[in-house]
Amino acid sequence: MCQLLGMNCNTPTDIGFSFAGFRRRGGMTDSHEDGFGIAFFERGECALSGTTNASTGLRLFHDNRPSHLSPVADLVNNYPIKAMNVIAHIRKATQGQNCLANTHPFVREVWGEQWVFAHNGQMSSDFVKRCQRLQDNGNASHCQPVGNTDSEMAFCYLINRLKSSFKSRPDNDTLFNFLTTQCRYLSANGLFNCLISNGEWQLAYAGSLLFYLTRQAPFGEAELADDEISINFGDVTDDTDKTTILVTVPLTKNEKWQQIAVNECLIFQNGDVVYKNSPSQRKFLTIDEGIAIARAVGASV
Repeated sequence: MCQLLGMNCNTPTDIGFSFAGFRRRGGMTDSHEDGFGIAFFERGECALSGTTNASTGLRLFHDNRPSHLSPVADLVNNYPIKAMNVIAHIRKATQGQNCLANTHPFVREVWGEQWVFAHNGQMSSDFVKRCQRLQDNGNASHCQPVGNTDSEMAFCYLINRLKSSFKSRPDNDTLFNFLTTQCRYLSANGLFNCLISNGEWQLAYAGSLLFYLTRQAPFGEAELADDEISINFGDVTDDTDKTTILVTVPLTKNEKWQQIAVNECLIFQNGDVVYKNSPSQRKFLTIDEGIAIARAVGASV
């Protein structure tokens, strides 16, 4: 089982502090050494066709080397990219070999938007076989995997269901309810935690472990759990800034992280929760319980 890192904010922000701690889990402070990837949605200067709105550009980096050793990760840390949404992933391979094609996050076009997806967990063998049959029968034509991971197969399943159900983009409430239903289906067919973003919003679904933290005024100091680095955000932010960080296991040791309940779906925009769909009975796992569940299905945290 891999680990996830996400960011959603109300103004272009760099993720350097969080990424500095997160990348160390890729082979230094933890065992997720089978590559990493990170996607940045940035406000662009190009106007979309037929509109006066600025487009959302996507910058994507992958490396199949451990993130703590990767020159690509060095570039990310030394290049303060200002983004509205970020999704990063460090991989511990359980299905599919260590190669660039199997490195998250995955990107696909949906209604003229670039959708980014990263997953941790493990899908059941029955689910993988069903998806393979759909592909072989020509019933999964909208999206097919490039690599051979169960994660990319789950993303393609979701997109195929989405495009088969809607010929054009539905309103946000309909879309978010549909995505929640599909995430719950995927969670019932394996261990499924994910982040998804189209550059405007970011979806977080917890099948077991996922935490978030919203930083806003008054800002304070944060200390990384995986490195001896701290920062006072009051020195580098404006009072109107709002940034939400999402991660599998909390990155800092002196901040209060909120846990997403098992099978709960949250969607963030401009740093705020704009959609929340919770199960009737909210359940929270300890980190040790989440790790035990992952190991029981052949994954690891």
